[in-house]
Amino acid sequence: MADQTLDAKGLNCPLPILRAKKALQALPPGGTLEILATDPGAVKDFEAFCRTTGNELMESTTQGNVFRFVLKRTG
Repeated sequence: MADQTLDAKGLNCPLPILRAKKALQALPPGGTLEILATDPGAVKDFEAFCRTTGNELMESTTQGNVFRFVLKRTG
């Protein structure tokens, strides 16, 4: 279970990433954020976001047209 959930369904790039970035900053290091999105581009966007920021993409799943990501905030 994630520490916080961000519902980004219905939002298109770059809004899910921008809102996730803000939500992650509010979490302590080691905190987890679950993101729910419907933008198919979010899959590649969150992979790239984690690569460039150093945050960990712990989980990436799809159920129907909803993409679910769990990110872990690093240091």
